Amino acid sequence: MNDLDVLKVFCAADGRHGNALGVVRDGRRHPDAASRQALAAELGYSETVFVDDPERGVVDIWTPGVRMSFAGHPLVGLAWLLDVELLNPPVGEVWARDDGEFTWITARPEWVEGKRTQQFATVDEVEALPSPPPGEGWLYAWAWEDEAAGRVRARGFPRRPDGVIVEDEATGSAALLLTAQLNRALNITQGRGSQILTAPGPDGTVEIGGRVRFAPVEP
Repeated sequence: MNDLDVLKVFCAADGRHGNALGVVRDGRRHPDAASRQALAAELGYSETVFVDDPERGVVDIWTPGVRMSFAGHPLVGLAWLLDVELLNPPVGEVWARDDGEFTWITARPEWVEGKRTQQFATVDEVEALPSPPPGEGWLYAWAWEDEAAGRVRARGFPRRPDGVIVEDEATGSAALLLTAQLNRALNITQGRGSQILTAPGPDGTVEIGGRVRFAPVEP
C-alpha cells in the first residue's frame, strides 16, 4: 500500500523496540467499517489507524478484532507523524506536543476501557509470567524496578478471544491508567524494552510520552 506508514511507538533510547502501528494516511481508501476491520486483521498490528482528516486530526483506530474509541500508542504515533497539536479520535479531543526527543499526548484515565492492572512483588515475577497468563480480560502486570525513582517494569496481555496479539509490546492506555492509580510520574519499561513516560496533570489528565520512529514495511 502506497499510503501505509508503519511506525514504532515508545522506542528505547537506541531506537529499538517500540510497538508497531499501521497508519493509513488516506482513510477514503477504506470508507466503511468492514474494510477497515479487514485491513487491520490482515496487517496484524496491535492497532491500525485510518486518517480521515489530517488537518483536524480526525482518526479511526482499529485492532485486528475491534474498533477503539481511544488508544495511547496510536495517538502518540500520529501526533509525531502528522505534526499536529490536536487529534480527534472517537473519544474526543486529544492535545499533543513535541519536545524534540519525545512526543506527548494528554488524555483522561476514564477513557481507558476494559484494562486491569495487577502489581507483582518483584520484577522477576513479572518477567516469569507466561504469555499470556491464565485468565480473561486485558491484564497489565507490573512491579517496581525502583520505586523512589518511579521506574516500573510492565508487560501487557490483551487476552482477547481472537488471540492475534498475545502480548502487547507497549501500551499507552494501560500506562495512563497505572499513572492515575499511583498519582505519580512513571518511567515504564514494557515488553522487550520499550519505554513509556507519564506524568499526572492537575486536572485529572495524564500525559503520555515516547519516542517514535519509522519502521520498514514488510513486503
